[in-house]
Amino acid sequence: MSDHATMASIARLVPPGSRVLDLGCGDGALLDLLQRERGCSGYGIEIADDNVLACVKRGVNVIQLNLDEGLAMFDDNSFDVVLQIDTLQHLRNTETMLVETARVGRAGIVAFPNFAHWPNRLSIARGRMPVTKRLPYQWYDTPNIRVGTFKDFEVLATRNRLAILDAFGLQEGREVRFLPNARAGTAVFRFERG
Repeated sequence: MSDHATMASIARLVPPGSRVLDLGCGDGALLDLLQRERGCSGYGIEIADDNVLACVKRGVNVIQLNLDEGLAMFDDNSFDVVLQIDTLQHLRNTETMLVETARVGRAGIVAFPNFAHWPNRLSIARGRMPVTKRLPYQWYDTPNIRVGTFKDFEVLATRNRLAILDAFGLQEGREVRFLPNARAGTAVFRFERG
């Protein structure tokens, strides 16, 4: 998720001056934006060597860690906001990491490809797995371990007693609040412990 309009939409959900933990921070672009434009501080967590190096070059604090190992190194409420932007679909322990996000942060923000977006539904109806700008891989070479929908996340949040504070879709950098499950390629949720 590197386009500036999408990053700006996510950044608007983070209160100025927040202490932020960005799980699966990639090259650190979002954390860099939050530091420069919103006065935030914090850390990124990333496993890939080249992304860790890119974070360091940007001046973003980064910890090299496999998220499947959890967040035991952080105390409850260590951060104002914990981000999982395009991370959930790559994790083996998705539900555990969602609960951990709510434990270490006062609020959590997740964004992930919405598999129920209408072009994906059309591909499935034609008998093929979707290949789109948001899901650019073939079924056999995707890094995504799982796929989910806007509605699926609502159910998971309720099951784990998370209170959804804001929810919308993103489509080409624009917020979609009317029928986001069908009309948006990305699902975005802001939540806290219920």
